[in-house]
Amino acid sequence: MQCPECQSTHIRKNGKKKGKQNHICVDCGRQFIDHYDPSPGYSEQVKRECLLMYTNGMGSRAIERVKGVHQTTIIHWVKQVGQNLPDAYAPDQSPQVGELDELETFVGSKKNRIWIWSAVDHFTTGILGWVLGDHSAETFELLWRVVEQWQCYFYVTDGWKVYPGFIPDGDQIVCKTYMTRVESENTRLRHYLARLHRKTLCYSKSEERLRHSIRLLLHYLKFWDVPTPA
Repeated sequence: MQCPECQSTHIRKNGKKKGKQNHICVDCGRQFIDHYDPSPGYSEQVKRECLLMYTNGMGSRAIERVKGVHQTTIIHWVKQVGQNLPDAYAPDQSPQVGELDELETFVGSKKNRIWIWSAVDHFTTGILGWVLGDHSAETFELLWRVVEQWQCYFYVTDGWKVYPGFIPDGDQIVCKTYMTRVESENTRLRHYLARLHRKTLCYSKSEERLRHSIRLLLHYLKFWDVPTPA
């Protein structure tokens, strides 16, 4: 059993609540019940409204204050929808010029830094590929497997040291001025996801939650709607 707040397994029983076993996390103090019903009869409209609020910059706690839906339920809906969505949507045609960049955030605490590596077409909107991990070549390699299939004429980057190990000689342009598209997409990620805001109390408790949140947001930014969880 894990704490839904901090993912700790240091859990103790703490009486009963409405006939169900109540638990408390020794590490963060969060209390939760056993076999929590993640969807106690909420209508599709309420679910959709909560997810629309989530993909428009509100954190799960803020949505709970407005809609009266527990934040754990909202996160469950995000996971339920996100795990069935693709990481990204294939471009209508292969990009001729690709842009690559890394967006820094953190998971669990500000000491645990993590990067969202993204790839976009210089001439069209939308993130076409992304990976989540550290700032190493091992992480970027996962994204490059997708990007290299585009066979772009050249790639625009910020010059991070791992890129020359993958991009052929002469195909990389290091210039922040020409990275307007990918910088714009990074700005949209920070604008629409509360957990990515630069100055906020919202943050991701786990990489899994962040992945589901990104998938849901990219779906919303492409179709301007959200799937409704069952």
